[in-house]
Amino acid sequence: MTPYEIIQKKQRGEANTAEEIRFMVAGALDGRVMEAQLSSWFMAIYFRDMNAEETWILTQAMRSSGEVLDFGALPGRKVDKHSTGGVGDKITFILAPLLAAVGLLVPSITGRGLGHTGGTLDKLESLPGLKTRLDQTEMGRVLQAAGHALVGQTENLVPADRLFYALRDVTATVESAPLICSSILSKKLAEGVDALVLDVKHGHGAIFQQQAQAEELARRLVATCTRGGLPVGAVLSDMNAPLGRQIGNWNELLESDECLQGFGSPDLVELTLALGTAALVLLEPGLAPVEALRRLKAALADGSARECYLRMIEAQGGSREWFLAPHHAPRPAQGRTITAARAGWVADIQSRELGLVGIQLGAGRARKEDGIDHFAGLTLHVQTGDSVRAGQALCDIYAGPGIDLEALLERTRAAFVLTDARPERPAPIHTDVRGLGWSSRVSATLGLPFSAAQWQDLIRAEGLGLREHPLSPTRLG
Repeated sequence: MTPYEIIQKKQRGEANTAEEIRFMVAGALDGRVMEAQLSSWFMAIYFRDMNAEETWILTQAMRSSGEVLDFGALPGRKVDKHSTGGVGDKITFILAPLLAAVGLLVPSITGRGLGHTGGTLDKLESLPGLKTRLDQTEMGRVLQAAGHALVGQTENLVPADRLFYALRDVTATVESAPLICSSILSKKLAEGVDALVLDVKHGHGAIFQQQAQAEELARRLVATCTRGGLPVGAVLSDMNAPLGRQIGNWNELLESDECLQGFGSPDLVELTLALGTAALVLLEPGLAPVEALRRLKAALADGSARECYLRMIEAQGGSREWFLAPHHAPRPAQGRTITAARAGWVADIQSRELGLVGIQLGAGRARKEDGIDHFAGLTLHVQTGDSVRAGQALCDIYAGPGIDLEALLERTRAAFVLTDARPERPAPIHTDVRGLGWSSRVSATLGLPFSAAQWQDLIRAEGLGLREHPLSPTRLG
């Protein structure tokens, strides 16, 4: 067997065998397969595709290219969530401690942001002293203390993925569906989880603009995991507006903490509960979704989920002080309020544009080597469907010294599309204690015992249990 023969086989549209796939992965790491040959194989996969069997074998081989975490000595079932990313997506910070509070372990390996969608590690590192590079022993200690750990990928975890992605990036094969699946799943499988929940997003604030694209990736991910015997379910979620009210780093952590206290943005809380319900029914076949939802709501109401979150922060070297007294946290050097130029209805909020504004403010990076201003960002004061007066606040933008905020005012204002007529949108499924209605972000489900329509009926009947914010749900100061 030679790389040449394996490449030719895939170029003809034939399936590669398990032996051939493992040879290419191992050979890429030990030098038997040249980068040019690996790139050629990726290009053949891009055009000729892989079936679920091939994708699963590739995923296994990539996972086994480095250390595979083993937390079998810790009691409890292990689960994690993967999100394809979107503007304002901070669900990991709410969902992981929530699942920990109901008795699950969440050993989550997460990543940094590049582009408009932000990164979980960048947000975590807003907290001084918090460590995101932990070995297995340290990660196990955090899991024992808090039930969940949020860490970055170390050099020993899935080294094949780092090599493969670098080549895919320069050979225009990043968008290959089987290569995307194997990249996502190899890292999650290296965590040693018993089940996986997928949040596959679509819309102009996500990587995938069209719902059909997101559905295709979700189907492939579910099929690959199913082939390997891993319980999996996918929730497709709408990202045609930012998720929640905050876009940035520290401010998104603060909003997550508000959700854990029971007064967060309803769209954010609802999607978190949908993913949490999915995790519980995957791990407990036969568990009614309504019972799963009630467990999660109880963990929010009694404060146990928030306590798990604060314990994780402390176990990873951070402090809970800023959450208990947010006014102790640093403040951005400057800020501006963006107001409506005229009266009208908010027909659309271009979340991709706001994500790009966030990069210009310093809250994200355009290149991997760029730094992050953890206290720059945006706070939204309206949502799609709201009526606004001329001069009413749409959002705040804030950043450190040296950023020309005046130059960003019009770009930010243009992201809020106003119309004279009230826009059509799905009827709100719930109204929170402040009288704010919202439409469900859950657009479809795959591999779960409930559909999007059934979920919306359930959450309408059960409610979110939101309570009134003691000060303000949106302002940082």
